[in-house]
Amino acid sequence: MIEVYIDGASEPVNPGGIATYGFVIYRDGERMDSGCGRVEEKNTSNNVAEYTALIRALERIVERKVSGERIIFRSDSELLINQLNGAYAVRAPRIVPLFERVKVLVAELESLGNRLQFAWIPRELNQEADALSIQAYEEFCEAHPEVIRRYGKYLATEKQKQFMRKLGITFSKWISKRAASKLIDEKLDELRSR
Repeated sequence: MIEVYIDGASEPVNPGGIATYGFVIYRDGERMDSGCGRVEEKNTSNNVAEYTALIRALERIVERKVSGERIIFRSDSELLINQLNGAYAVRAPRIVPLFERVKVLVAELESLGNRLQFAWIPRELNQEADALSIQAYEEFCEAHPEVIRRYGKYLATEKQKQFMRKLGITFSKWISKRAASKLIDEKLDELRSR
C-alpha cells in the first residue's frame, strides 16, 4: 500500500500570497519519496497550492510506473478531498484546469491497475507535508527578500515576535500575523490546560 500526504499553503496572505506545496510518499510504511516547491502560477491561493501538491505527487508516482497498488492520498483540505470524491463541484476558474490535470493523472494510474482513494485527515496528522510546504516558503523568501517587501504588512509584528520568544515558540522570520496569532493561541491554550 502507498500512502501520500499532501499540503499546500499561501503565505503570508491567502489568497494572493506566495503559494507553496509539500508531499511525502510512503510504501508499506517506508518513506519512498517527497518533494516541495513554489507554485509558479499567478492568482494563487492555498487551494491552488493543495492541488499543485497533489499533482506533483501524482506525477512522481506515474514517473515510477507504479502498478497494482492501493494508493491513498491524504490531505487536511476538506475542499480538495470533497471535490475529488465528488461531494463538491469544481467551479473556481483557477481550480478547474488543476482538477482536469488530476483526472488525467488518476486515469493513467488506474489504467495500470492501481486503486486510488482520497481521504481527509486532521492537520495534526499532516505535519510532515505541512513542514515541507513551510520549508519551500521560507527558502523562497530567503532567496527573494525583495518580494517580501510586497507582503510586509502581512508579516508578524515585533510585538507578536517578542511574545512568541517569551513563550518559547520557535518561528520563522517570515511568519505571517495570522500564523503567529495561531501559534500564540495554541501555546496559551496548552499553558492553561496544565
